[in-house]
Amino acid sequence: MSAQFLRNAWYMAGWSDELGESGFTREICGERVFVYRLGDGSPAALRDRCPHRFAPLSMGTRDGDLVVCPYHGLAFDPDGRCARNPFAERIPAGAHVPAFRVVDCDGIVWLWRGDPQKANESAIPLFPFVPNRPGWRTLTGYTLMQANYEYGTDNLLDLSHIEFVHKGSFAGQGVIFAGKHSVRDEGDTLHSDWFMADIPPPSIAQGILPPDMRTDHWLDMRWNAPATMRLNVGVCPHGAPREAGFEVPQAHILTPANEHQTHYFWSTSRPLEGDDPQEDAFLLDLFRQAFDEEDKPIIEAAYANVAGRNFWAEEPLSLGIDQGGTRARRKIEAMLRAEARDG
Repeated sequence: MSAQFLRNAWYMAGWSDELGESGFTREICGERVFVYRLGDGSPAALRDRCPHRFAPLSMGTRDGDLVVCPYHGLAFDPDGRCARNPFAERIPAGAHVPAFRVVDCDGIVWLWRGDPQKANESAIPLFPFVPNRPGWRTLTGYTLMQANYEYGTDNLLDLSHIEFVHKGSFAGQGVIFAGKHSVRDEGDTLHSDWFMADIPPPSIAQGILPPDMRTDHWLDMRWNAPATMRLNVGVCPHGAPREAGFEVPQAHILTPANEHQTHYFWSTSRPLEGDDPQEDAFLLDLFRQAFDEEDKPIIEAAYANVAGRNFWAEEPLSLGIDQGGTRARRKIEAMLRAEARDG
């Protein structure tokens, strides 16, 4: 399996509220990165390794917008240039660290690994529901998966697994089998959608809609490379327009830590009717069960069965319902070839 990752792409580095005063460090595509805020509140990111004796800069201190290495005191500015050498006035020619373009948008910190001149902020997928807004509450979570990120993409773009993997959380009593699945391309965006018509209220509507009501239910997944996904889960009375019902937006974003590990960031939003800590706790437990206890073990086990081998060489069986993941893999391969060709 190739350890290649797209360079000219936006990766989620973390949630905005992770930055705090000290920032955070995270391995992204095989490279440890230190992400922090400058004095004006904007984010910055440097490789988390001093070029002198390779100490983590994240263990150091801050002097204004300078990051001071904890080992020998070299200080680096947000562009990665060494601004101070405590042992001499001269700055060694090689005293710099790679700096990354970062953007704080919709409560998410995005990092660009490639050519800064190609970093188009308008290409960042939008998640306007992540920051709490009037009338809505958003809950966020994170887990580290011991699997390549594309195996997580396979899982999220083929939601038919809900009936088998999520029996303790999201399983819909077989309604997925009555659904219609469609996959379509829309420019650089891939859509993998399910629609279930004329069914009893799904789990998200229990306690909200009458139990004897017939409903239409949808699961619309949007994918952008490398592995940024938004899921809209909705329900409305059967035959009514979607606007007559309600929709729960979710973020599912995968960032490769390295070839064999993946950062899985997720969020879910719900209508807010006053503070309800018990409801928040219930939803957090539900999603943690679904992702940590149900999705994660099967994804990790599947990956362990083929780790180190080429995915396509293993001749994976196609069931049709998995076309979302297949197309996403092909798109990533085409983008990697284009980057290799264009340099």
